[in-house]
Amino acid sequence: MSKRVLVTGGSRGIGKSIVELYREHGYVVEAPGRSELDLAAPASVETFLDRVRASGIGYDIVVNDAGVNLINEIDKVKDCDLEEMLSVNLLSPIRLLRGLVPHMKEKHFGRIVNIGSIWGVISKPGRSIYSATKHGLHGISTTLALELAPYGILVNTVAPGQTMTELTVRNNPGDAIKKMEEDIPVGRLAQPVEIAKAVLWLGSEENTYITGQQIVVDGGLTIK
Repeated sequence: MSKRVLVTGGSRGIGKSIVELYREHGYVVEAPGRSELDLAAPASVETFLDRVRASGIGYDIVVNDAGVNLINEIDKVKDCDLEEMLSVNLLSPIRLLRGLVPHMKEKHFGRIVNIGSIWGVISKPGRSIYSATKHGLHGISTTLALELAPYGILVNTVAPGQTMTELTVRNNPGDAIKKMEEDIPVGRLAQPVEIAKAVLWLGSEENTYITGQQIVVDGGLTIK
């Protein structure tokens, strides 16, 4: 029987590549849109979990990919932006895992991959809140790796570097992408599928022993 996968943020960019790659490998993948699962609204998360519980069918693999990165210096961060980033990037993934882990425990199998960021490893001006959420998400990975290991559940973080997505192109006009590429040892941005390949392997049956780790996929940027 095919393993069931939940991917948040699966409509574009890295998340879309994750969805496509899992499907190519025969997994049953669900990637709910905002109308089904709004991570900025706790009530929406609970409604989604209620539907999952009522169905009696959970997920074998969970990929928390959805994220919001609202860039601003700390004294200019608005409460609404703070609350949105905390909710989407950190609190809603915690709520989802709280509701979905019991099914994995019952089956004595599970794979959880949380999508972090290089900005949870290094930092850059304007990213204090985003970095805090990504540090927190990896903290969840390490703790759950310990809690859930006895149940055959492995938990890891994949931290993408600068990736050629629609959002990257839109936010970096002109020569900005060229300058970013010059700073990366391999000389280019990642393609979304390169991040997805790491997620696929960590979240598959092929991974039998790696847990509690943060795998940085950045072309060498963070080791400079």
